[in-house]
Amino acid sequence: MQSTPPAARFGRIVTAMATPFTPSGALDLEGARRLARRLVEDGNDGLVLSGSTGEAPTLSDDERVALWEAVIDAVDVPVIAGATSNDTAHSLALVHRAEQSGAAAVLAVTPYYNRPSQSGLEAHFRAIAGATQLPVILYDIPIRTGRRIARETMLSLARDVENIVAVKDATGDPAATARLLAEAPPGFECYSGDDALTLPLLSVGAVGLIGVATHWCARECGEMINQFFEGDVAGALATNRGLLESFDFETSDEAPNPLPVKAMLRVLGLPAGECRLPLGVAPGGLEDRAKSVIEHLEAWRGSRAEGFDAKT
Repeated sequence: MQSTPPAARFGRIVTAMATPFTPSGALDLEGARRLARRLVEDGNDGLVLSGSTGEAPTLSDDERVALWEAVIDAVDVPVIAGATSNDTAHSLALVHRAEQSGAAAVLAVTPYYNRPSQSGLEAHFRAIAGATQLPVILYDIPIRTGRRIARETMLSLARDVENIVAVKDATGDPAATARLLAEAPPGFECYSGDDALTLPLLSVGAVGLIGVATHWCARECGEMINQFFEGDVAGALATNRGLLESFDFETSDEAPNPLPVKAMLRVLGLPAGECRLPLGVAPGGLEDRAKSVIEHLEAWRGSRAEGFDAKT
């Protein structure tokens, strides 16, 4: 018997949007509006701005606010503001400005570089949640921050703090996520923060994806999630296989995210520009690889359409 899919407060497919820059490296607000509208047209239910993919560490506070306001004005889906840093006091000021900007929620990343204790992490997140009426999504990405949010810390926050409502899980540990979600209170949601692990995380209770490859294959990612929740696991597996090359392209040691995303956007004729330092200019050959990825994706789309036509 097919079960009812779990609710997803911010939608099933949310893209962590790249931040477009002009050729001189300035913030490209018109490009951000255009890109945001395109992402929504392509099937995104929501957007995260000024996150890891949005090069948040290189944006000034005023640039973040201008970006939030421009995109919120341009689209009619939830816009989630990456509004924290590794400084709690700074984070509180940013969260206040995100609320004033009209953001739908705040994405709160684990403080990086400081390597705080679990008690420090908990106090940091409690302070952020206490500074706003907005829903707060915790962002657990130890590969970038050097600290993982312990299950006990996450559960304490989820149980005690009303507006801490979800986690973006980029821990790469579905077994631990399964334990977390088994003990979390009703209504606490998990979004996959790693495109390639979305299907495993759905199987242990995730409700959707905050993605990167969703810049160019949001509809297929949404289809995979819908197939899973509709009980078509074989179909979800097949769709996932067709997306593996896109997932592999997202990041590498030679071209960390968001260098590949911006290369893909340039290939697609969408606003991007180059990354700001310290990421800087894309390595040679990255746009050629992006072209190859999109060509293979289009061929796969065509073969699926032909297969569907044959069946009908």
